[in-house]
Amino acid sequence: MAKMTQTQTVAEMSTRTGLSKKQVKDFMASLIDLAYREAKKGEFAVPGLGKLVKQKRKARMGRNPATGEEIKIPAKTVLKFRVAKAAKDSVLGAKK
Repeated sequence: MAKMTQTQTVAEMSTRTGLSKKQVKDFMASLIDLAYREAKKGEFAVPGLGKLVKQKRKARMGRNPATGEEIKIPAKTVLKFRVAKAAKDSVLGAKK
């Protein structure tokens, strides 16, 4: 599967919207900055695409795979991206 580079994405969005590449790049940078700031507070949603969610993980016990020794894994906060149902249906096809 081929993936689009940032340059290709900016060029495609510029063609589709009629905006200059610089305007598209500035818009994308502003959107990303906004997403980071809002996700830091807890959640940021892009309707139809998904949302960034800050989530707390509890401390738990795990195993060192090399030795089999039990180790304590500390609690931590992680960032997850939850894909919207509309995006899943569009990409994977709606289930019947």
